[in-house]
Amino acid sequence: MTATGVEGRTSAIDRRFAALRAEGRRALVCYVTAGHPDPERSVALLQGLEEAGADVIELGVPFSEPLADGPVIQRSSQVALDHGIDLDGALALLGRARLTVPVVLFSYLNPLLAAGREVLARAADAGASGILVTDLPVGADAEREAWLGGGPLDFVRLVAPTTPTPRMAEIARHGRGFVYLISRLGVTGEQDALSATLPESVARLRATTTLPICVGFGISRPDQAAAVARIADGVVVGSALVRAADEDVGRALSLARDLRAAIDGA
Repeated sequence: MTATGVEGRTSAIDRRFAALRAEGRRALVCYVTAGHPDPERSVALLQGLEEAGADVIELGVPFSEPLADGPVIQRSSQVALDHGIDLDGALALLGRARLTVPVVLFSYLNPLLAAGREVLARAADAGASGILVTDLPVGADAEREAWLGGGPLDFVRLVAPTTPTPRMAEIARHGRGFVYLISRLGVTGEQDALSATLPESVARLRATTTLPICVGFGISRPDQAAAVARIADGVVVGSALVRAADEDVGRALSLARDLRAAIDGA
Protein backbone atom coordinates (compact mmCIF):
# COMPACT_ATOMS: atom_id res chain seq x y z
CA MET A 1 0.00 0.00 0.00
CA THR A 2 1.15 3.49 -0.79
CA ALA A 3 0.10 7.07 -0.19
CA THR A 4 -2.30 6.80 -3.09
CA GLY A 5 -4.10 3.84 -1.58
CA VAL A 6 -4.91 0.37 -2.82
CA GLU A 7 -4.14 -0.35 -6.47
CA GLY A 8 -3.40 3.29 -7.24
CA ARG A 9 -6.68 4.61 -5.87
CA THR A 10 -6.59 8.26 -4.87
CA SER A 11 -8.82 9.03 -1.92
CA ALA A 12 -10.42 12.23 -0.63
CA ILE A 13 -7.75 12.35 2.06
CA ASP A 14 -4.99 12.00 -0.54
CA ARG A 15 -6.50 14.81 -2.58
CA ARG A 16 -6.82 17.11 0.42
CA PHE A 17 -3.18 16.66 1.42
CA ALA A 18 -2.03 17.05 -2.18
CA ALA A 19 -3.89 20.36 -2.41
CA LEU A 20 -2.39 21.55 0.89
CA ARG A 21 1.07 20.53 -0.29
CA ALA A 22 0.63 22.52 -3.50
CA GLU A 23 -0.34 25.56 -1.44
CA GLY A 24 2.49 25.13 1.07
CA ARG A 25 -0.01 24.72 3.90
CA ARG A 26 -0.49 22.32 6.81
CA ALA A 27 -3.67 20.47 7.75
CA LEU A 28 -5.90 21.25 10.70
CA VAL A 29 -7.38 17.94 11.85
CA CYS A 30 -10.23 18.34 14.34
CA TYR A 31 -11.50 15.52 16.56
CA VAL A 32 -15.03 15.58 17.98
CA THR A 33 -17.22 12.87 19.50
CA ALA A 34 -20.36 11.98 17.56
CA GLY A 35 -23.46 12.98 19.51
CA HIS A 36 -21.67 15.38 21.84
CA PRO A 37 -22.78 17.69 23.37
CA ASP A 38 -26.08 16.38 21.98
CA PRO A 39 -27.12 15.05 18.56
CA GLU A 40 -28.41 18.35 17.13
CA ARG A 41 -25.45 20.40 18.28
CA SER A 42 -23.12 17.63 17.14
CA VAL A 43 -24.27 18.16 13.54
CA ALA A 44 -23.90 21.92 13.94
CA LEU A 45 -20.40 21.43 15.34
CA LEU A 46 -19.33 19.25 12.42
CA GLN A 47 -20.65 21.74 9.88
CA GLY A 48 -19.14 24.65 11.78
CA LEU A 49 -15.70 23.03 11.93
CA GLU A 50 -15.70 22.68 8.16
CA GLU A 51 -16.57 26.37 7.82
CA ALA A 52 -13.89 27.28 10.39
CA GLY A 53 -11.19 25.72 8.23
CA ALA A 54 -10.80 22.10 9.30
CA ASP A 55 -9.09 20.09 6.56
CA VAL A 56 -9.96 16.71 8.05
CA ILE A 57 -12.45 15.85 10.79
CA GLU A 58 -12.00 12.84 13.04
CA LEU A 59 -15.41 11.66 14.22
CA GLY A 60 -15.20 9.66 17.43
CA VAL A 61 -17.56 6.72 17.82
CA PRO A 62 -18.94 6.68 21.40
CA PHE A 63 -17.76 3.62 23.31
CA SER A 64 -18.36 2.47 26.87
CA GLU A 65 -14.71 1.62 27.56
CA PRO A 66 -12.56 4.31 25.88
CA LEU A 67 -9.34 3.25 27.60
CA ALA A 68 -7.01 5.22 25.31
CA ASP A 69 -8.84 8.47 26.00
CA GLY A 70 -8.42 10.98 28.78
CA PRO A 71 -11.23 12.29 31.00
CA VAL A 72 -12.52 14.97 28.60
CA ILE A 73 -13.16 12.58 25.72
CA GLN A 74 -14.32 9.83 28.07
CA ARG A 75 -17.00 12.16 29.41
CA SER A 76 -18.04 13.21 25.92
CA SER A 77 -18.39 9.56 24.92
CA GLN A 78 -20.63 8.85 27.90
CA VAL A 79 -22.75 11.93 27.16
CA ALA A 80 -23.22 10.72 23.59
CA LEU A 81 -24.12 7.21 24.75
CA ASP A 82 -26.66 8.71 27.15
CA HIS A 83 -28.22 10.39 24.12
CA GLY A 84 -28.46 7.00 22.42
CA ILE A 85 -25.63 7.58 19.94
CA ASP A 86 -23.70 4.44 19.02
CA LEU A 87 -21.89 3.56 15.79
CA ASP A 88 -25.11 3.56 13.76
CA GLY A 89 -26.07 6.87 15.34
CA ALA A 90 -22.65 8.33 14.51
CA LEU A 91 -23.06 7.36 10.85
CA ALA A 92 -26.53 8.87 10.79
CA LEU A 93 -25.21 12.16 12.18
CA LEU A 94 -22.40 12.15 9.64
CA GLY A 95 -24.89 11.61 6.84
CA ARG A 96 -26.97 14.54 8.08
CA ALA A 97 -23.94 16.84 8.24
CA ARG A 98 -23.16 16.41 4.52
CA LEU A 99 -19.56 17.53 4.87
CA THR A 100 -17.23 18.15 1.95
CA VAL A 101 -14.00 17.76 3.93
CA PRO A 102 -12.64 14.23 4.50
CA VAL A 103 -13.89 12.52 7.66
CA VAL A 104 -11.97 9.79 9.50
CA LEU A 105 -14.10 7.53 11.66
CA PHE A 106 -12.25 7.17 14.97
CA SER A 107 -13.28 3.97 16.73
CA TYR A 108 -12.32 1.14 18.99
CA LEU A 109 -12.46 -2.30 17.40
CA ASN A 110 -15.44 -3.79 19.24
CA PRO A 111 -18.12 -1.46 17.80
CA LEU A 112 -16.88 -2.20 14.29
CA LEU A 113 -16.96 -5.95 14.83
CA ALA A 114 -20.43 -5.78 16.34
CA ALA A 115 -21.66 -3.83 13.31
CA GLY A 116 -20.62 -6.53 10.82
CA ARG A 117 -18.44 -6.67 7.74
CA GLU A 118 -20.57 -4.23 5.74
CA VAL A 119 -19.97 -1.42 8.22
CA LEU A 120 -17.06 0.00 6.19
CA ALA A 121 -19.26 0.35 3.12
CA ARG A 122 -22.00 1.91 5.23
CA ALA A 123 -19.50 4.37 6.67
CA ALA A 124 -18.32 5.31 3.19
CA ASP A 125 -21.93 5.81 2.08
CA ALA A 126 -22.50 8.10 5.09
CA GLY A 127 -19.56 10.28 4.06
CA ALA A 128 -16.49 8.81 5.79
CA SER A 129 -13.19 8.71 3.92
CA GLY A 130 -11.01 6.98 6.51
CA ILE A 131 -11.00 4.72 9.54
CA LEU A 132 -8.70 4.79 12.56
CA VAL A 133 -8.89 1.98 15.11
CA THR A 134 -7.25 2.84 18.40
CA ASP A 135 -6.75 -0.70 19.71
CA LEU A 136 -5.56 -2.68 16.66
CA PRO A 137 -1.79 -2.32 16.32
CA VAL A 138 -0.05 -3.58 13.19
CA GLY A 139 0.46 -7.33 13.37
CA ALA A 140 -2.12 -7.92 16.09
CA ASP A 141 -4.79 -9.53 13.90
CA ALA A 142 -3.89 -10.07 10.25
CA GLU A 143 -7.41 -11.03 9.16
CA ARG A 144 -9.09 -7.97 10.65
CA GLU A 145 -6.30 -5.69 9.47
CA ALA A 146 -6.77 -7.04 5.94
CA TRP A 147 -10.51 -6.36 6.19
CA LEU A 148 -9.95 -2.79 7.30
CA GLY A 149 -7.04 -2.14 4.94
CA GLY A 150 -8.77 -3.59 1.90
CA GLY A 151 -12.04 -1.72 2.33
CA PRO A 152 -13.33 1.54 0.87
CA LEU A 153 -11.85 3.70 3.66
CA ASP A 154 -8.25 4.80 4.16
CA PHE A 155 -6.92 2.82 7.13
CA VAL A 156 -5.03 5.42 9.19
CA ARG A 157 -2.44 3.95 11.53
CA LEU A 158 -1.06 5.20 14.85
CA VAL A 159 2.63 5.52 15.70
CA ALA A 160 3.96 6.13 19.22
CA PRO A 161 6.97 8.39 19.80
CA THR A 162 8.94 5.50 21.32
CA THR A 163 8.41 3.25 18.29
CA PRO A 164 11.72 2.00 16.84
CA THR A 165 12.39 3.27 13.33
CA PRO A 166 12.04 -0.15 11.59
CA ARG A 167 8.68 -0.60 13.30
CA MET A 168 7.64 2.89 12.16
CA ALA A 169 8.35 1.83 8.58
CA GLU A 170 6.27 -1.34 9.00
CA ILE A 171 3.31 0.59 10.44
CA ALA A 172 3.44 3.20 7.68
CA ARG A 173 3.51 0.49 4.99
CA HIS A 174 0.20 -0.82 6.32
CA GLY A 175 -1.49 2.59 6.37
CA ARG A 176 -3.27 4.89 3.97
CA GLY A 177 -4.28 8.53 4.00
CA PHE A 178 -1.84 9.76 6.63
CA VAL A 179 0.07 8.51 9.64
CA TYR A 180 -1.06 9.69 13.06
CA LEU A 181 1.99 10.29 15.26
CA ILE A 182 1.17 10.43 18.96
CA SER A 183 3.12 13.32 20.47
CA ARG A 184 3.56 11.64 23.85
CA LEU A 185 2.75 8.45 25.71
CA GLY A 186 -0.44 8.08 27.73
CA VAL A 187 -4.08 8.89 27.05
CA THR A 188 -5.55 11.79 25.12
CA GLY A 189 -5.74 15.16 26.81
CA GLU A 190 -4.35 18.68 26.94
CA GLN A 191 -0.82 19.46 28.10
CA ASP A 192 1.15 22.58 28.95
CA ALA A 193 4.18 21.87 26.78
CA LEU A 194 5.04 19.77 23.74
CA SER A 195 7.55 16.96 24.08
CA ALA A 196 11.13 18.04 23.50
CA THR A 197 11.70 14.85 21.48
CA LEU A 198 8.81 15.48 19.07
CA PRO A 199 10.95 16.93 16.23
CA GLU A 200 13.20 13.87 16.36
CA SER A 201 10.18 11.53 16.30
CA VAL A 202 8.74 13.33 13.27
CA ALA A 203 12.09 13.20 11.47
CA ARG A 204 12.47 9.47 12.10
CA LEU A 205 8.96 8.77 10.85
CA ARG A 206 9.39 10.99 7.79
CA ALA A 207 12.45 9.00 6.79
CA THR A 208 10.29 5.86 6.57
CA THR A 209 7.22 6.98 4.60
CA THR A 210 5.84 9.31 1.95
CA LEU A 211 2.48 9.49 3.73
CA PRO A 212 1.61 12.80 5.37
CA ILE A 213 2.39 12.92 9.09
CA CYS A 214 -0.21 14.36 11.46
CA VAL A 215 0.67 14.89 15.12
CA GLY A 216 -1.88 14.69 17.93
CA PHE A 217 -2.38 14.14 21.69
CA GLY A 218 -1.96 17.12 23.97
CA ILE A 219 -2.15 19.95 21.42
CA SER A 220 -4.63 22.47 22.74
CA ARG A 221 -3.44 26.03 22.05
CA PRO A 222 -2.77 27.99 18.85
CA ASP A 223 0.91 28.45 19.74
CA GLN A 224 1.32 24.70 20.15
CA ALA A 225 -0.48 24.08 16.85
CA ALA A 226 1.85 26.53 15.10
CA ALA A 227 4.93 24.80 16.55
CA VAL A 228 3.75 21.40 15.33
CA ALA A 229 2.81 22.81 11.91
CA ARG A 230 6.43 23.82 11.40
CA ILE A 231 7.58 20.18 11.53
CA ALA A 232 4.57 18.05 10.50
CA ASP A 233 2.02 17.92 7.69
CA GLY A 234 -0.98 18.19 9.98
CA VAL A 235 -2.01 19.10 13.51
CA VAL A 236 -4.65 17.09 15.38
CA VAL A 237 -6.64 18.81 18.14
CA GLY A 238 -9.29 16.92 20.08
CA SER A 239 -9.69 17.32 23.83
CA ALA A 240 -9.49 21.12 23.75
CA LEU A 241 -12.27 21.29 21.14
CA VAL A 242 -14.41 18.76 23.00
CA ARG A 243 -13.95 20.63 26.28
CA ALA A 244 -14.89 23.92 24.59
CA ALA A 245 -17.99 22.30 23.06
CA ASP A 246 -19.00 21.21 26.56
CA GLU A 247 -19.48 24.90 27.33
CA ASP A 248 -20.69 26.16 23.96
CA VAL A 249 -20.39 25.04 20.34
CA GLY A 250 -19.54 28.60 19.35
CA ARG A 251 -16.59 28.53 21.71
CA ALA A 252 -15.28 25.37 20.04
CA LEU A 253 -15.62 26.95 16.61
CA SER A 254 -13.81 30.08 17.78
CA LEU A 255 -10.93 27.89 18.98
CA ALA A 256 -10.88 26.09 15.61
CA ARG A 257 -10.60 29.43 13.80
CA ASP A 258 -7.75 30.50 16.07
CA LEU A 259 -5.97 27.18 15.43
CA ARG A 260 -6.45 27.62 11.69
CA ALA A 261 -4.94 31.09 11.77
CA ALA A 262 -1.99 29.94 13.86
CA ILE A 263 -1.23 27.00 11.57
CA ASP A 264 -1.42 29.18 8.46
CA GLY A 265 0.88 31.71 10.08
CA ALA A 266 3.48 29.19 11.19
